[in-house]
Amino acid sequence: MARLPEMRVEGGKELFAPGAACQGFLLLLDGRVRVGVTAKNGRRLLLYRVAPGETCVQTTLCLMGGLDYSAEGVAETDLRFVLIPAPLFERLLRESPDFARFVFERFGARMAEMTRLIETIAFLRVDARLAAALIARADGQGELTATHQELAEDIGAAREVVSRQLAVFRRTGLLRLARGKISLTDRAGLADLACVI
Repeated sequence: MARLPEMRVEGGKELFAPGAACQGFLLLLDGRVRVGVTAKNGRRLLLYRVAPGETCVQTTLCLMGGLDYSAEGVAETDLRFVLIPAPLFERLLRESPDFARFVFERFGARMAEMTRLIETIAFLRVDARLAAALIARADGQGELTATHQELAEDIGAAREVVSRQLAVFRRTGLLRLARGKISLTDRAGLADLACVI
């Protein structure tokens, strides 16, 4: 089998959109892809992020089921990847037990993650979801750069709801807010809120 060429895409570029056909199976080498959906009312929800070594459930579903994409994928950072064309992907699934195991193990892990997302949105309060998202995004010093809209997409809530909850967190001393930047001042307090996850 000939070696597939490495490809590169700049951060911010759309990789796929609802209704688009899948061109192949992306093996991410560097970078991160954000996969989400947009409702008719314009609200957006992050389904998952794809990092190196992970796979995109949308792409796998499209290739295995002959379906078009139902979500959108955007390069969150600059990407370096290899694209396995659809015919080669199908052949590898049939002929390579190791490749098939790789695809199905990662597909199963991603589906479990999607189930947890549904449970989280259905059963957890906004404050617990937001606390968990803040902790997940923060660096080692408790700093993160995110807009209220990005956080709303992460937790499946309206931007206005996130803004109000961040204001509550600020008033209770859990964090400090600056333009586009959030500093966690009480990570343990936020972790207590998020502990039901």
